[in-house]
Amino acid sequence: MAEGVNVRITGKLRRFIEEQASSNGLYESASEYVRDLIRRDYQRQEARKWSWLIDQLQPGLAADESEFVTLDPKEIIKAAKKEKVGNAS
Repeated sequence: MAEGVNVRITGKLRRFIEEQASSNGLYESASEYVRDLIRRDYQRQEARKWSWLIDQLQPGLAADESEFVTLDPKEIIKAAKKEKVGNAS
């Protein structure tokens, strides 16, 4: 069973929602309108996250292959463990 969330909206905002959910509006109910707003906000935030990731990866994607460095995962783990032991003391 879905858990509901109750929100109290008054004044200008309530009238605005009622206009959106009226026979002249785009939505059949205030709940439908609010759910749509939440979905759009969620999608906007997800798109922002992907955009951030692409921005972070862009320098690597645009780099010349000659700038790449070969890494050995075993050596990275070994160095991390060594650093951890050194920081523990």
